[in-house]
Amino acid sequence: MTDPKPVLLAVDDEPEVSRAIVRDLRARYGEHWRILRAESALTAMETLVDLRFRREPVALLLSDQRMPEMTGVEFLEQAAKLFPDAKRVLLTAYADTDAAIRAINRVRLDQYLMKPWQPPEQTLYPVLDDLLDDWKAGQRTVFRGVQVIDHRWSAHGHDLREFLARNHVPYRWLDIERDAEARTLVDLLPATERDACLAVRSTALPLVLLPDGTRMPRPSLTDVATRLGLSRQGDAPIWDLLIVGAGPAGLAAAVYGASEGLRTALVEKEAPGGQAGTSSRIENYLGFPSGLSGADLSRRAVTQAKRFGAEMIVTREVRALRVAQPYKFVQLSDGTELACRALVVASGVQYRTLDADGAQRLSGTGVFYGAATTEAGVCTGQDVFIVGGGNSAGQGAVFLSTVARKVTIVVRGEGLAATMSRYLIDRIEATASIELLPFHRIVRVDGDEHLESVTLEDVRDGRCSTRPGAAVFVFIGAEPHTDWLGDAVARDARGFALTGRDLGAAGTPAGGWTAARDPFLLETSVPGVFAAGDVRAGSMKRVAAAVGEGSMAVSFVHQVLAEL
Repeated sequence: MTDPKPVLLAVDDEPEVSRAIVRDLRARYGEHWRILRAESALTAMETLVDLRFRREPVALLLSDQRMPEMTGVEFLEQAAKLFPDAKRVLLTAYADTDAAIRAINRVRLDQYLMKPWQPPEQTLYPVLDDLLDDWKAGQRTVFRGVQVIDHRWSAHGHDLREFLARNHVPYRWLDIERDAEARTLVDLLPATERDACLAVRSTALPLVLLPDGTRMPRPSLTDVATRLGLSRQGDAPIWDLLIVGAGPAGLAAAVYGASEGLRTALVEKEAPGGQAGTSSRIENYLGFPSGLSGADLSRRAVTQAKRFGAEMIVTREVRALRVAQPYKFVQLSDGTELACRALVVASGVQYRTLDADGAQRLSGTGVFYGAATTEAGVCTGQDVFIVGGGNSAGQGAVFLSTVARKVTIVVRGEGLAATMSRYLIDRIEATASIELLPFHRIVRVDGDEHLESVTLEDVRDGRCSTRPGAAVFVFIGAEPHTDWLGDAVARDARGFALTGRDLGAAGTPAGGWTAARDPFLLETSVPGVFAAGDVRAGSMKRVAAAVGEGSMAVSFVHQVLAEL
């Protein structure tokens, strides 16, 4: 995003004078500065409010003293609350010089100029040159991306922040209870909007402020994706390759499919990366000796897929599959259907919900599923709990130990050796702020507006104890996203898609296979429909394995398309 030109705002209620000052300002500063004018103080204030929401810099306020709605001094005093670093200059007649001198202390007036200011080369430009040079010297880089105003225990705000982070959208989160900037911006809203944001149970939060100044009170993820240009509806009548799920397997399939000339689209209901995208550090991925975050991996893959021409359709959930060979039709949550010749099912898995009293009520306000990096701010200096003993749990624990006072890993078994990589176990054992609590499970979580305590049960003798805690991060088990497949695709008893040899030989009843040939290695019971990654029965449940399966599926897709 290109930084906007800093604004020079001139305010004078006499149109002729207003046009004259703007003419002279543009002649000298128009190339590098944005020149604005207003013919009333109230109009100027509205302009400044809009600029504040847009986070555009204001370098200079040049105001006439004698205006009907408020004096120039009064205007500069109010404007200073919005842009305290802007240089302030008062235009005065000879009779107003006393007021200008008094204003130097009252509003920290930087300079006053007598009208008329002709010739500007002698009386106007030298003064403004010095002030603008001084302003530029004191400027710091200003964040001009998406801003989210919310309170830290907002479940909807948690979902929104996770969505923005995982879609690689830079954003700035402002806590309405603790950040002065958040309260300043809310106070600038019209009365009804301001009151809605400040209500005890606000229906206007989270409030999303876009770079163009647009305000979105409590928006849906789909609305945010649409306004940011993240979500596009595929416009091809029939795709060569359609991929459901943008985890490592789906992204790999998109990269290889698009790079090899297939008209490729990828549908994702939330954000790229899948479960891997929430990992704070993946340290055993080939080619990255110092590791990389799941977010970084997914960002690289998305950029690569788009560069080759793959279409990304996000915030669209797949609801059903309809097969009318040789075509497959995927129905989306908005009622539309996408047609394709080959389909890769890479919809992955989701963590099982925590089976504890109060867990559903406190979901998003202290109970989180994965995504430890998004909620790091909630955990600063607090006691937090990790439920689960896999690699994702270990990565989350190591990351949270850098901000939390104490991290407790809760597992039902005797330890981590059977479920976690050795390098993570060594890291955990070497971190003093991480405690491993074996043979335990969380049976209850409590708190009014957010999580305050957890109740732990020793599975050996049933005894319970209660500990304070600000957050519980759940990394237990996995359930495949395959309900949308219905009866079309054969699945095992746990819902994972059966592929290849698991379906039986060609022509047998096993899996409902109907083609004359045997199914390819990653092919499901429907010819031309493949499964890759964690959603597939018997998969390795590793990032590198998912990437390999996604890329491998594309080679089989070519063979299916050749048959057609």
